[in-house]
Amino acid sequence: MQQVIALIMLFLTLGQSTLVNYTAQMNLGGALMLVNRDYTLSSSYTPADLVMPNVERASDAVLLRSEAARALEDMCAAAQQEAGLTLVALSGYRSYSKQAAIHSKKVEKAGKKAANRVSAPAGASEHQLGLAMDLCTTYDHGLEERFASTPEGQWVGENCWRFGFIIRYKTEWEDVTGYMNEPWHIRYVGREHAKIIYEMNIPLEYYIAALKDESLQAILNTP
Repeated sequence: MQQVIALIMLFLTLGQSTLVNYTAQMNLGGALMLVNRDYTLSSSYTPADLVMPNVERASDAVLLRSEAARALEDMCAAAQQEAGLTLVALSGYRSYSKQAAIHSKKVEKAGKKAANRVSAPAGASEHQLGLAMDLCTTYDHGLEERFASTPEGQWVGENCWRFGFIIRYKTEWEDVTGYMNEPWHIRYVGREHAKIIYEMNIPLEYYIAALKDESLQAILNTP
């Protein structure tokens, strides 16, 4: 673990613009596939293993890939058992056409610049991967920053990594991710990766840049 962190710290000494340009060309596949405005998905991309997780839901639009769905079920069960909290799944997989419709409405309402801080253009949303979920509470279904101050939001922020999820967008990362703080948006990357990302408190773009280094790949692949 210390070797992994040391290598990532080395990559963080690179200029931010260099990292952003570098990660735009990356695709590690699986749970580490990077999707943002620079690396987009085609209109035909649909995960083959989408399932509906057995969790509390605020809508039926909560499909996830099977591995991420199982992890979400484990996380929601733990929140209930450990803290008596009910996490509610609000929005998971979104098709290309659904993204286009949502983004168009945001642009119409707030203008393109403002809309781009809170909404991804079609193909640029990691919701299309089937690895992202928006969470809310039983008493508030709004996707707002206030989620972070709720007991549910605080528990998610402190514990989601244990189940392979990360908080994908934070205020201090906006220049890298392109999005404002979204404490309700979690992204599945797998437990090992989530633990490192959480401990280092870095955006996924930086982590994937480091993973492209062959020496780091060798360490992670060592039994």
